Amino acid sequence: MDHQTSEKPIIALGSWLDSPAGAYVKAWEQARLDALTADIFGFNAIQIGLPEVQGLAANRMPSKWLTDTHVPEGRKVPVVVVHDFTELPFATQSLDLVLLPHVLEFAAEPHQVLREVERVLIPEGQLIITGFNPASMWGLRQLAGRVSGAHFLPLDGEFISVPRLKDWLKLLNMEVNRGHFGCYAPPCRTDKWLNRFSFMEKAGDRWWPYLGAVYVVQAIKRVKGMRMVGPVWNKNRAPARSAVPVANQASKTPQHENSAQQKEQWNK
Repeated sequence: MDHQTSEKPIIALGSWLDSPAGAYVKAWEQARLDALTADIFGFNAIQIGLPEVQGLAANRMPSKWLTDTHVPEGRKVPVVVVHDFTELPFATQSLDLVLLPHVLEFAAEPHQVLREVERVLIPEGQLIITGFNPASMWGLRQLAGRVSGAHFLPLDGEFISVPRLKDWLKLLNMEVNRGHFGCYAPPCRTDKWLNRFSFMEKAGDRWWPYLGAVYVVQAIKRVKGMRMVGPVWNKNRAPARSAVPVANQASKTPQHENSAQQKEQWNK
């Protein structure tokens, strides 16, 4: 569904990614997303917002989309244009993989975005979230910028800690099974200084792994009484284009009851 619109992108991060610090973050996230999505199988995958990061490039599902508020130039996947990420134009339990690159920290209603994602995911469907880590040098630099007015990261972002994000996901029966931190260099504005601190990537992974400037969290939608093993394949399941409507309507379904607490693993 391709229609031009004058709406501005919901995620106010695109222009910042053109800066040296932004390119540094983008390169790390692209590599990590390629590694995570390459072996996730199914039929339907979608990236919500931030077309500057091609998070589904390495994924091999037959139907992949980008959901955004406009049609970006140079797109490599079909674009579904929406005006509000809290109402996704996809049928309930129709998607195998949803990618949220920095969506929650720029969304006016991040909880509703997550509820909508839970609605459209199939049982055992997977969700991947990227975000800035407030418990990092970059987070502290941004906090100081709110006082001084010299912001390092986009001003509109409300950055979410990983423990807080885990709590939100647990309420929706989303089990975190993998996570990564990265970008340990200090908040420098030039390539020269970022390159000088490149040695901190390996050191950070080893000595202070929770202090990276950005993170990637991978979670699985669990349904009470259901536990699937291996890829979710159904021969009778139609390909994505016929299974997923593109009209900007989203049927609401009651949320699943909270399941018993499950042990979370945070694998480096």
